[in-house]
Amino acid sequence: MLDLKLDAFDKRIIEELTKDARVPLVQLAKKLKVSNTLVHQRIKKLKESGLLQSANYRLDAWKLGYKTAAYTQIMLTTAKELKNVEQILEKIPEIVECVNISGRYAIMVKIFAYNNRHLRDIIYEKIQPIEAVEGTNTTISFETAFSRNVPIEVEIDEVN
Repeated sequence: MLDLKLDAFDKRIIEELTKDARVPLVQLAKKLKVSNTLVHQRIKKLKESGLLQSANYRLDAWKLGYKTAAYTQIMLTTAKELKNVEQILEKIPEIVECVNISGRYAIMVKIFAYNNRHLRDIIYEKIQPIEAVEGTNTTISFETAFSRNVPIEVEIDEVN
């Protein structure tokens, strides 16, 4: 759990910002019926704590021409090469997410490609040639049903 103490007001701010991170803070303060200064102070506290990391737009990969999405599990010859392989994978622009996983495969990446042939080229020409990569296992994703942030579970304190 967080060392940061969150109250009901913090939770309301977070819920509103996760719906629309670009909302003007004056408008957010009005909606929450509090002062603009209070909203600014709380958001500053949440940013400094690391809880609020960044406000980004999500791109629609399909509209950009990426018609294939896949998850590829990567098996390594040795666990000592994990960080090095992650650094190499980070340089492949079609890889949008990289996670360390348990089991025989050490890494799983999410890849967007223009089509199946492009996906094959990424796997065969960019991932498998990495020296410490022993093998891969790829699953095509038909679509993302939903994507969301983790729930905020806090004890509700009175807002001061």
